[in-house]
Amino acid sequence: MSKMLSKVKTVLIDLSGTIHVESNEIPGAIDALNRKEEIFSSLMAAKELIQKLNLKPYLMLEEEAKEDFGDIECVNSEEENGNGVVIGLSPKQFNYESMNIAFQMLLKGSQLIAINKSKYYKTSKGLRLGAGPFVSALEFATGQTAQIVGKPNHQFFLQALEPFDCRPEDSVMIGDDVCDDIGGAQGLGMAGILVKTGKYRLGDENKINPLPHYVLPSFSEA
Repeated sequence: MSKMLSKVKTVLIDLSGTIHVESNEIPGAIDALNRKEEIFSSLMAAKELIQKLNLKPYLMLEEEAKEDFGDIECVNSEEENGNGVVIGLSPKQFNYESMNIAFQMLLKGSQLIAINKSKYYKTSKGLRLGAGPFVSALEFATGQTAQIVGKPNHQFFLQALEPFDCRPEDSVMIGDDVCDDIGGAQGLGMAGILVKTGKYRLGDENKINPLPHYVLPSFSEA
């Protein structure tokens, strides 16, 4: 269950649930991290894909996340001749009206892009539904399969490693999601360290095969 990490050149670190929960730091995480030299997010990967495919999307994202797409031409309704739907974690957007706009656009041929398909995430009030159930609802209703740009998509990990010219086998992923963070990374040949913070639940380490290389109490131990 262990893997030597002496040759690790790059460490990828999940943020939500590993470094912080909402605006609250997980004790010891910032001191352990010291500095963040590079940040590569699934939002950045989604933007790159939108530009590559020349999409004019409907964004089902929180307002803060939409700021990353400021230079992208977007639509606000199914009548505006859009050709893409981008859905991420957006509790305020997960309502009947917004879901129907996305539904109508997908029926007309728009492409469905999911930032991730996470089942749930951790908040200060406990676990809450992630984007995954809403992505699945649109897939079920339209018969379309979403293109996932974030974890556990292998391309996402490779994009994150690219600036460092580093091979997956010389890298490690630290996160609280055993399937998306650890399973996705290990499937590419990276080492995986599961931390027992954020969305971690007792027994999560047994949900993937092979098992996580390490299971530790928090990021500071990792």
